[in-house]
Amino acid sequence: MRALLAFFTVLPVAAPGSSLDDAARRAYLLPLVGLLTGLPGAAILLLAYVMPPGVVATLAVGASLVAAGLHHTDGVMDVGDALMVRGSPARRREVLKDSRVGVGAIGALFIVYAPTLAALVALAEVSPEKAAASLLAAETAARSAMLLMLLFGRPAEKGSSSVFFVRSLREGRRRAVALVFALALPALVALPLGWGVLAAFLAAPVTALVALALARKAFGGISGDISGATGESARAVLLVALSGLLF
Repeated sequence: MRALLAFFTVLPVAAPGSSLDDAARRAYLLPLVGLLTGLPGAAILLLAYVMPPGVVATLAVGASLVAAGLHHTDGVMDVGDALMVRGSPARRREVLKDSRVGVGAIGALFIVYAPTLAALVALAEVSPEKAAASLLAAETAARSAMLLMLLFGRPAEKGSSSVFFVRSLREGRRRAVALVFALALPALVALPLGWGVLAAFLAAPVTALVALALARKAFGGISGDISGATGESARAVLLVALSGLLF
């Protein structure tokens, strides 16, 4: 678990000698990581009683992204640039690994994070407590969508970091536990939100299903960047849905 947290958060918890393979063996617990990355932002949202909701929501989103080390934000940018390329899946995979930033990356940041922030501002204006619960549910949904990608996706390349996780999740018991966590945890976290439970239950699998189809067509499979971008998209999907239900 320490290796998993070290890989997916900025927490200084890595055990000496831990590896990516160690993190992959606990990949079925990935939705729980969302609770940890969401806690700082959820706490900040409670300040909306004494500060402008827009300011608080912006700080809350930033805190959650920083807690994850902005790792998946980088994935959003890389996927955005790669999707702008016309050509074969192999060509898009080349762009996916290119460190340069293009207009696709900037557009992807806006498409993913502008609705995320707008929805959280709307929720904070209605109820800081519900906004905090929504962010926690959205963070678990983000990691659940990533886990579903790793459960059902096929790595596009043998050298992808996703290979370790996909291989680990082939084991029967881990696969079953991962599926239960991915489908159930966001809904459980969203229980205080009433009808929001349904949105929390659907956000991760629907987003992952769309992302799997897109990844297969555009890239020939999944990668770490694609999985991370899917998670960031699932957060946006759920927060937008909850803002519509609770506003």
